[in-house]
Amino acid sequence: MSSTPLLPPTLCDAACRVLSAPDPAQKVTLTRCFAAAWQNGTISQIGEQHPPDRPARPARPELKHPNHMPRRGKGGLAGKRAFLHAIAHIELNAIDLAWDLVCRFVHENMPPAFYDDWVAVALDEANHFALLDDRLHSLDAAYGDLAAHDGLWEAALTTRDDLLARLAIVPMILEARGLDITPTAVQRLQQAGDFETAGILEKIGREEMPHVAAGVHWFEFICARRSLAAVPTFRKLAATRYAGRLKPPFNVAARDQAGMDPAYYQADAGKIVGQ
Repeated sequence: MSSTPLLPPTLCDAACRVLSAPDPAQKVTLTRCFAAAWQNGTISQIGEQHPPDRPARPARPELKHPNHMPRRGKGGLAGKRAFLHAIAHIELNAIDLAWDLVCRFVHENMPPAFYDDWVAVALDEANHFALLDDRLHSLDAAYGDLAAHDGLWEAALTTRDDLLARLAIVPMILEARGLDITPTAVQRLQQAGDFETAGILEKIGREEMPHVAAGVHWFEFICARRSLAAVPTFRKLAATRYAGRLKPPFNVAARDQAGMDPAYYQADAGKIVGQ
């Protein structure tokens, strides 16, 4: 998109515009434009708009159930491309997850700072996808070349009825897991001499920390509003709304920086969710 997009009247309209854009480059462009407009006050009304249950997607990649994904090779150029493609797919979903969070739960009457946080998250995710997409192109590959799993949006579908559940599953479980695995991935890339990709992952890991922090903050805010104890509520939601397991190793230092009390994830970690 070469021209500046026409600005929508409200933030929810902006969110739905991004969610309805099938082209990843267009999602990035719209996100950058609309985030800037919200942050500088050009868009000032939150509005109300029902988002689609599923965001628009390009014809490729083919989306598969996580259990049907081929095993990804770890070595050589093909393995590097597959790894980057998988991370790019996560970041593309993360753009849509942030915008969905902005407009799906307006009935909760959240403070303006809530919207500030999730618009900033959407912008970070768009920039992360762009970095990974550029890196793929430098390796003569492109997003869409390989199949990808649909597990991330399944998490959105299972939490679309409750903001508290969405915050527990997406930032506090899925994004927090990214904090756990990124340092090892960076170390392996550095050992393999791929300092460019390692630098991108380091940047992403650093910038994901505030996303987890926003999740924890607003989860605890809503728990207080509903007179719920945060940790037991999180553990119940993890058990009933998340299909996987919370398992170590945990990046305790990063989680601490994000304000996530170890009580959320450490005690009986493997038993928090169904075996």
